[in-house]
Amino acid sequence: MAQTTPTRKPVAEQERRGPFTPMVILLALLPLVLLGGVLALIVKTDAGLGERAVPPIETLNVQQVRLPEPGVIELDIVNDGPDPITIAQVLVDEAYWQYEIDPGQTLERRDSATITIPYPWVQDEAHGIAMISETGVVFEAAIPVAIESPEADRESVLRFGLVGLYVGVVPVGLGLLWYPTMRRLGRRGMNFVLALTVGLLAFLAVDMWGEAQEIAMGVAGTLNAPILVPLLAAGMAALLVVIGNSLRGRKGASNGLDLAYRISFGIGLHNLGEGLAIGAAFALGEVALGVFLILGFTLHNVTEGVGIAAPVVGERPALVHFVALAAIAGVPAILGTWIGAFTYSPFWTTVFFAVGIGAILQVIVEVGRLVVRSQAKAGEPAMTWITFGGVTAGVAVMYLTGLLVAG
Repeated sequence: MAQTTPTRKPVAEQERRGPFTPMVILLALLPLVLLGGVLALIVKTDAGLGERAVPPIETLNVQQVRLPEPGVIELDIVNDGPDPITIAQVLVDEAYWQYEIDPGQTLERRDSATITIPYPWVQDEAHGIAMISETGVVFEAAIPVAIESPEADRESVLRFGLVGLYVGVVPVGLGLLWYPTMRRLGRRGMNFVLALTVGLLAFLAVDMWGEAQEIAMGVAGTLNAPILVPLLAAGMAALLVVIGNSLRGRKGASNGLDLAYRISFGIGLHNLGEGLAIGAAFALGEVALGVFLILGFTLHNVTEGVGIAAPVVGERPALVHFVALAAIAGVPAILGTWIGAFTYSPFWTTVFFAVGIGAILQVIVEVGRLVVRSQAKAGEPAMTWITFGGVTAGVAVMYLTGLLVAG
């Protein structure tokens, strides 16, 4: 009987595992230690170029201007340049004025400070502020309409919370009331509504992208906020894909209710941004703009309820699910209104928008899959006049109602 010799795996396929001995750990850390030494040498010697014989590069970013009480102006500033900045003088309405700066007049790179100016600002009037550095560089800020900044007292919290309720929860809830009517639609009618949802969400994603990039331009340049927008959006979309695949692996195919909750989550992040815009408008004293935004967003957001209800038309969820869906999509508008009015931050607003874009993009893919599967079962291509009309109608509805906000 012939003997067969066992086949030996190629070296590349063999496992090369071994214990993490102290020597192995030291060898793994050695490149990091050497890299740290190189970076320290670069900083110590200015990369071997020596001292610069050019003026310092000074850039100051004004994050927020507040009027906390009559006769007081506060500015939050950040050193946005590579060199230190020393604030030497402050002018208000072209007149030199006394001021206090905390923690100090000199700001190193990325340092922040608060300037407090005891100035008798005039209600509903415009005021200009200029900060002059030690080297004579002028940095300007403006108060378009002087009005006392909202304080986070009980009355203001309730008032702005009610505004968020009008903008977020109420219109989404009204849109969900179309659910019984949508249940009477046939297959083609349902695919039209699903395609309509894709159009709605696509408009929201593009709209949020533009707003995120615009707000990111007001963030300190050292934070590279514009670059964060696509990175966070892609990361959020990928995270939701992983979560969705994990859930499907545990309990089988994802149902319409799961998708409705994801749509609600993505829309909630968008409504958070709308609340931020409204709260910031009131904080800056632009009351007329704030009221206009409330009216526009309320009408604009009714259509979001249709998009949330679309995936569950073939199911019969309990009433509590509809309440939860309206809350997930609408309550963030309340939170956004509070944040915008009391503690607005351009950086975190950019982050919220970017995360919302990623969530909406992932939901667009999921809803698109529903349409493709339904059309395939009927032997029809994914893109027909019905589905194309649905997408187009969704974009058109959001665009037309959005004109009320932009106008």
